[in-house]
Amino acid sequence: MKVEKGQVRAPEIGRLWLNSPPLSFRQLRGRVVLVDFWDYTCVNCIRTLPYVQAWHERYQSLGLTVIGVHTPEFMFAQYESNVERSLLEFGLTYPIVVDSNREIWKAFANRYWPTKYLLDHDGYLRYGHFGEGGYRECEQTIQGLIHEVDAKRALPAIMEPLREEDHPGAVCYRPSGELYLGHRRGKIGNEGGFMEDQVGDYEFAGEVEENFFYANGRWASTAEYFEAAEEGLHSLKLKYEASTVNLVMASPRGGSAEVLLLQDRKPITRNQATKDTRFRAAGESYVVVDSARMYFLVDNHEFGEHELELVCTPGVAAFAFTFTGCVDPVASALQAATVSKS
Repeated sequence: MKVEKGQVRAPEIGRLWLNSPPLSFRQLRGRVVLVDFWDYTCVNCIRTLPYVQAWHERYQSLGLTVIGVHTPEFMFAQYESNVERSLLEFGLTYPIVVDSNREIWKAFANRYWPTKYLLDHDGYLRYGHFGEGGYRECEQTIQGLIHEVDAKRALPAIMEPLREEDHPGAVCYRPSGELYLGHRRGKIGNEGGFMEDQVGDYEFAGEVEENFFYANGRWASTAEYFEAAEEGLHSLKLKYEASTVNLVMASPRGGSAEVLLLQDRKPITRNQATKDTRFRAAGESYVVVDSARMYFLVDNHEFGEHELELVCTPGVAAFAFTFTGCVDPVASALQAATVSKS
């Protein structure tokens, strides 16, 4: 989305800053500014961050200032310590302003994570992009705005895509939609629905349908999350269409908790593992929940329909499942060949 010069100037707000002393758009006049709205629990934001960091490194000395606006979706993501930990995890070195009260979000009338806005050297909004993708167009716009300040400034060649699935020829299917587990926005398939704001026993033994999750065991239902409560067996089931599955989780009672992973009634294989997946000698696949963040559960490397079951120890709080559907055809073919030979 490109905007004609001189229509809209950016607002002057923001109090708590990380990686930088407080900045204002007024003091940045004369420089191009990239404003990136993100949340460290958002899978689409996480996938965009390497590009934003790369642009900071490439163009900071050439007239660009990158500002990340961290606007949290869940309450735990409001805490500065959690945001600071995410900066270290993702290797972000550009200025980040913490927008826990959504002041900047509202001032920009923003609606999506992630969203990138580009401001020209006079502080006017010139470009916006919602969601993933558009990386080449965004970098071309950055270069165009820098050249408006200095037409003779030498700039590097546009970056090649940073992931295989971002290259031309990659295929993006429509995955299952985001699935919340808190009763405010969640969709539970158990008969009778949520036992809102209380601890209750859930039972399910029927067929699983897409776009719902199903619970067995004793769970606490809150507006934001679904928590495995007290002793006993706690499980969640869902059917999905995607290549990868992620889940925002926390352990609000302190310490750590575990989630056993079963896909299509079998443990996750090492070919389907993510950086968060662990394995026991007996072949069990599981994830350790030791901080409040998004966990990468399964990477199938190809798009398909599966049934996922999570067996949780007490204390696991589950917030939202997210799914991605982009695959690299070459990598997918190599993966299929590897599996067929094993």
